[in-house]
Amino acid sequence: MDNNSPMLVLGIETTCDETAAAVIERAPDGRGKILSNIVRSQVEEHARFGGVVPEIAARAHVDVLDGIIDRAMHEAGIDYAQLDGVAAAAGPGLIGGVIVGLTTAKAIAMVHDTPLVAVNHLEAHALTPRLTDGVEFPYCLFLASGGHTQIVAVTGVGQYVRLGTTVDDAIGEAFDKVAKMLGLPYPGGPQVERAAANGDATRFAFPRPMQGRPDANFSLSGLKTAVRNEASRITEITPQDINDLCASFQAAVLDSTADRLSVGLKLFREQFGAPRALVAAGGVAANQAIRGALLDVATKAQTQLIMPPPSLCTDNGAMIAWAGAERLALGMTDTMEAQPRARWLLDANATAPAGYGKTRAGF
Repeated sequence: MDNNSPMLVLGIETTCDETAAAVIERAPDGRGKILSNIVRSQVEEHARFGGVVPEIAARAHVDVLDGIIDRAMHEAGIDYAQLDGVAAAAGPGLIGGVIVGLTTAKAIAMVHDTPLVAVNHLEAHALTPRLTDGVEFPYCLFLASGGHTQIVAVTGVGQYVRLGTTVDDAIGEAFDKVAKMLGLPYPGGPQVERAAANGDATRFAFPRPMQGRPDANFSLSGLKTAVRNEASRITEITPQDINDLCASFQAAVLDSTADRLSVGLKLFREQFGAPRALVAAGGVAANQAIRGALLDVATKAQTQLIMPPPSLCTDNGAMIAWAGAERLALGMTDTMEAQPRARWLLDANATAPAGYGKTRAGF
């Protein structure tokens, strides 16, 4: 591989219920360009179950992944011989889906004698702002999705320190579960956000979990229970009741998140100095109300807020390809012995908190 030429990497993402493939170009100066980014959602397959069914997700990946990869390569206008690397999300995630994507990447790498990079899905989220905004290290990452809620210091490729995490439910998981208990359609997170926009956020006095604590951890289980208790007290729940419950719930999440992030940024400064930015990634970062709350936190902390476009906050192949390119540029490759992993902590020195792995998606 010529270090003076652009690097072309294919990325494959199959950790949950999106089948995705993308091709990115990384310039010698570190700038990135997305040449293609194909995502096929499985929402329809899982909607009637109210959540992701692992066996259905894995079968769907098998059925469509080859076609998704072909589309990504065609749209990028390149052939396999031009690739400098093949990257696949090797975890954490639903193990059946992870196996599908990683095995496919291994086959492509083997047939075309191309380097393989087994990417940590969380690292891909962590490095996405370097693709979209060219942000320099170190920066503070707020990763919030259906399976993860973490505050992480990102000091380099492969260098992560977890400053805070959830001790029970992830934020996205709490949104999904509140939606389900209120009878809202799947996927629940966007439905709660939509209902909240038409509700009274002051009607229900929900708790602000962990607020004021010196650590930067989150807890959403008690808040979720409080929503259930209030809903159960309403004899005949109306659409406006649901709107008000969602608005009050979301307001509690926003207050709690702002408090936890303020502590996380304080811990970051104590350990690493001023962050170059506060970065938000993961599907929850697509929530417009949460984006507004994050902007307030960043402004008060006198740092810039960087949020990739919503399409790059949710699971996609471009983030996997970019993480693969970042690692490949540093000579980090993997062998055909790379294993799929259902659980894979981003910070190698961290320990799993109580309840880790017990989420809607099983990771």
